[in-house]
Amino acid sequence: QAQLVESGGGLVQAGGSLRLSCAASGRTFSTFGMGWFRQAPGKEREFLALIDWSGDNTYYADSVRGRFTISRDNAKNTIYLQMDSLKPEDTAVYYCAVRRYYRDDGTRAGEYTTWGQGTQDTVSS
Repeated sequence: QAQLVESGGGLVQAGGSLRLSCAASGRTFSTFGMGWFRQAPGKEREFLALIDWSGDNTYYADSVRGRFTISRDNAKNTIYLQMDSLKPEDTAVYYCAVRRYYRDDGTRAGEYTTWGQGTQDTVSS
């Protein structure tokens, strides 16, 4: 069964950095676009970044553009999210997912399937 597992979350001070990993198992996702989302308590799941199958094309939400970088290593069946200049408002559970549908621009959770379990990131002020 295909599975995604996020790791790398934790507690960091404002201005610090974290690097999240999302490892796929059970099948390869090297031919699929992938995305990162997050969800803070009491809020809807928020799109952060997407990357196409080759890694050549990326797109970011305005809230993280210039601070976060998405990348992938298809040989390792893994995608990454480098998060710099973190702010307290970045505190959330972070999820990776496989993009299976192309009905829209890739920023909607409904275009994604096979979600990971999430990893908690907490940014202290």
